[in-house]
Amino acid sequence: MNALTDIQRRSFLKRGTYSVGMAALGSMLAKESQASQSSNPQPHFPGTAKTVIHLCMAGGPSHLETLDPKPELDKINDQPFPASMTDGQQLAQLQGAKLVARGAFCKFKKWGESGLEISELFPHIGSVADDLCIIRSMHTEQINHDPAHAFMNTGSIQKGRPSMGSWLLYGLGAETESLPGFIVFTSQGRYGAQPVSARQWKAGFLPSRFQGVQFQSRGDAVHYVRPPGGINDVTQKATIDAVNAFNRDLLTDRGDAEIATRISQYEMAFRMQASVPELADMSDESKETLELYGVKQPGDGSFASNCLMARRLAERGVRFIQLYHRAWDHHGSLEAGMKDSAKAVDQASAALIQDLKQRGMLDETLVIWGGEFGRTPMKQGSGRDHHINAFSLFMAGGGIRGGMSYGNSDELGYRYLKDGEECHVRDLHATMLHACGLDHMRLSAKYQGLDVRLTGVEPARVLKPILKHA
Repeated sequence: MNALTDIQRRSFLKRGTYSVGMAALGSMLAKESQASQSSNPQPHFPGTAKTVIHLCMAGGPSHLETLDPKPELDKINDQPFPASMTDGQQLAQLQGAKLVARGAFCKFKKWGESGLEISELFPHIGSVADDLCIIRSMHTEQINHDPAHAFMNTGSIQKGRPSMGSWLLYGLGAETESLPGFIVFTSQGRYGAQPVSARQWKAGFLPSRFQGVQFQSRGDAVHYVRPPGGINDVTQKATIDAVNAFNRDLLTDRGDAEIATRISQYEMAFRMQASVPELADMSDESKETLELYGVKQPGDGSFASNCLMARRLAERGVRFIQLYHRAWDHHGSLEAGMKDSAKAVDQASAALIQDLKQRGMLDETLVIWGGEFGRTPMKQGSGRDHHINAFSLFMAGGGIRGGMSYGNSDELGYRYLKDGEECHVRDLHATMLHACGLDHMRLSAKYQGLDVRLTGVEPARVLKPILKHA
């Protein structure tokens, strides 16, 4: 390809892609035949889950007001916190401060036949207790938000590592040709809204077709998805074919795999012009379904609307769906913040599980609910500080046993209680992959001469006691 042809090509690309270019830039994922470097993605063994929905409570919800009751902590409320627990320990903003115990401001209740104890702030989640596995021995390594999100998503704080959604797509491929296989939505509460960077859903060193695509929670899910006036499908398809013909010539000339991704972007963007408007049109959802989720207006940017969209995406074969609700960083105004955040997510989180179950989808859909870390059992003004030694989350569906808890924190909620019953973030990743039919030790990619895995080189284990079929 000579220089003149290359210049003409770039000029044509610049002029010919305005109607689909923005959608194409967001749609980095190709159809299943291109979903791994080997072009043959497949599970290592029969898995129970085909789809993962991660309900990310961004900011770090307090386990002490959500999923982990601590009556002994309540008893020493306003008293000095035992120094024997905290001496030499890493704290965030409380480092060096006088530590005073803070009991929970709310009550816990036993729910369902299983009697799982869940905060009364979450009555809807409590109503589906028998479908939940609460992990009360979570711990992590990063005490500030952005690196903690990175660690939860990628298993590393090093930039350029693939997210867990990207690893899942890399290992299994996509089940849809008309939508990206990894889609992200965000919503925001009135208190404790921490920013979340787009690097949390990047593909890192994996081909860019595996990265997450952020859809808009309000208005059009994808900007510029509709062609401009005067452009019909025939003209649009001719433009795409011409652009891809130039790209195929460039691919032959340069052999860059990312050019193949660019070709698939344009093809995907063309298909999304039909699939995205159909996805976003919730007129086919019944009044009862909207009321179940608490959706006041579909596409209004709320967590409830995003949860309903997550179910619609799962129905259409999207492999990994991530919903961030930025509302849990309660350094102050803990009581007001927790009540507001709980009200925003409680009904829709439970509705998603109920809806999936009613439609026969829960057994093949793994739902994960939780934040990047927990909060201290000590006071920080009117709130709680970041805490990494113990926190809680729950899982449901996808072959996970319901109506149970796994592991515990100590009597004050400061540290996981027992070695062998803890759950490190790497263990969560290993268990998620296992539920989807992937062995975390075998799912790897070459990077800088190394076989790199989501679970890294440190020990990680599948939590077999929580699996229906271990």
